[in-house]
This record gives sequence, C-alpha cells and structure tokens, in this order.
Amino acid sequence: MTGGTRATRATHEALPPAMREAVDDFADHLARVRNRSAHTVRAYVADVVSLLDHAVRMGCSAPAELDLTVLRSWLARQRTVGAARTSLARRAAAARTFSAWAHRAGVLPTDVAAPLSSPRAHRDLPTVLRADQAAALVEAPDRRPSATRPAEATEPAAGARPDAATGPDPAGPDADGRRDYSPPGTSRQDGPADPARPEDEPVRLRDRVLLELLYGTGVRVSEACGLDVADVDHGRRVIRVLGKGGRERSVPYGVPAQRAIDDWLRSGRPALAVPGSGEALLLGARGGRLNPTTARRIVAGYAESLGLPRVSPHGLRHSAATHLLEGGADLRAVQELLGHSSLGSTQIYTHVSVERLRAAYRQAHPRA
Repeated sequence: MTGGTRATRATHEALPPAMREAVDDFADHLARVRNRSAHTVRAYVADVVSLLDHAVRMGCSAPAELDLTVLRSWLARQRTVGAARTSLARRAAAARTFSAWAHRAGVLPTDVAAPLSSPRAHRDLPTVLRADQAAALVEAPDRRPSATRPAEATEPAAGARPDAATGPDPAGPDADGRRDYSPPGTSRQDGPADPARPEDEPVRLRDRVLLELLYGTGVRVSEACGLDVADVDHGRRVIRVLGKGGRERSVPYGVPAQRAIDDWLRSGRPALAVPGSGEALLLGARGGRLNPTTARRIVAGYAESLGLPRVSPHGLRHSAATHLLEGGADLRAVQELLGHSSLGSTQIYTHVSVERLRAAYRQAHPRA
C-alpha cells in the first residue's frame, strides 16, 4: 500500500495477509480501472482498512468472512465515536464499492454490502454571490486590493497538471481538493495584484483570467489550474477541461474572458514564464503552474478587499450555476457545463434558486 496516513498504513500492515492483498488489489482497481483520483483512492482505502480492522476485532481473518452484521457494527462504531452523517454516508459508499468489487473478483462469495443502508448525507444549500457581487469580484484585479498579500504556495513541477478530482472542496460537495506543492523554506509572495505597482501587472492579468474562468465557466479550481495553453479554442471560445474521473468536456466562455485571456497571453504570461513553465495556461509567481491552494488565496483576498461575503473558487462555481438557472438555462445543460456525472448533483442549484425566491417573497409580499 502506498500513500495514506501513517495510521492507515500501520493498520494496513497489521491486517491478515489475505485482507492486505484484497486492499491492495482494490486500490489498484480504483486507480487503474476506475481511473479515480489519488485523493479518492486514499479516502476509499482508508475506509476499507478501517472496516477490515473492525472485522478482525470481531474475529474475521479473511475478506470472505465479512457479512452484513460486521458492516453494520462498523458503521455503528463510527457513529458512536462521533462521525458526521456525511462521513458515515461516504464510508458506507466505500464499503458498498469494496463489496461489489470483491464479489466480482471472487474475493467475496456474495455482495454482502448490497443491502447496506446509510444515513442520507446532509447537504447545506451553497452560499452564492449576487450577480453584481460576482461581477465586482471578477473585475477586482483592475482595482486596488487590500494591502494584505497572502503567500503563494510553490507551483508544481514544470508542466504538471494538478489532480482534477482530488475530493471535496471545503466550500462545497463537488469541488476540487487541496494540493500544496510548497517545499520547505519558500517565501515569495503572490496574491491580489496592485494596479499601482507596474511589477504586479503580469499577476493582475493572471488573476483576471483566473476569476473570469472560475465564474464565467463554472469550472472547478483544479480544472482551471490544470488548463494548458492548447486547451483554449479561441475561434469557438471554448476550453477543453479534464474533470473528475478523467472525463473531458468542452466549456464555453464569454467575450470578457476572451479579452482577459488575450491580454494575459500577450503581456502577462511571457513575463512570468520560465524554461520549466511547460504548456500551463496559468502561472504562479515563480513561473510554475498555478496551484489550487494559491488560487483559493487569490479569490479570498480579492473578496476580502471588496468587503464581500467569504467566498472560495467553489463559491464562484455555485454562483455561476445558480445565475445560469435563474437566467433560464436548462438543467441538463448546466449539468454538462459543470461536469456533473449525476443530475442530482446539479439539482441542488434549483433549491438555491427557490430559496432565494422564497426569501424575496418573505421580504416583499404583504401576505408573506
């Protein structure tokens, strides 16, 4: 087993040989056959290791001895130690995925987890910006930001794309995960650019493209950071996005984003590019590919400078989807734009729109 926390690796090593082998084969299946991200593989493997460790404590010595009683006991134990409903739902999903794979692979005689139920994960309605707030945030690089300049995490190795599906963003259910490429001792700063400082001009142009793409296309932050120059189709005004599970999609962008991209490619990117920049569209202060951690800091910095509600790149994605639906866009079209594999993930934005309508009704209608 590679990756995972030290505790997970230690627990994995303590499992009986047959269970260790099953975990390793399952991880390989997720990564190679299902094309899951490294983050997803680590999360599922950690859950399965926890399940099998619990099974050992209940007297099992091989995966074939798992049954529904053991699975329910494991989830009950998780609930007892304070696991949240969302965590319990994810762990139950991991158990069902492992059980289904193990049955197909001949490791389990039956798919013991098929009837396993789990608590429905509570999903808070996402906070979204108003259209005028989103517009102000996207245009913020052209104004003077706050004096605070958050440190930039070091860019990844030349040309390396960030993982496009590294798990949920803290701001929402389907956002991208965090990857910090910073080596020890780095200190160069990068954050909201100051138009009054000529040396900040390349960063300002980069920030404008980042914000235009995040709100104008609704892409995930890791998808934006993973774009290469060749992924931009200037003629059709679409970007080629590599999303979760390695799924590729084309997403249109508007005229303001096109102007921002043109300015960046003409005057900004050449100033930051270094021999190791590769084909990355968005670059950090050192010339490497901009990483998602830095992008989050940039968005938060501009939002703070404008006095806007606390917002993340995923908040801009929520805002884009909500504004599309409020403007009359078809739900299926929004699903395709966002790269959701399930329509259910997109339908949360219809609830947002209804909630906003209800709030307006309560505020304005005399019979509310």
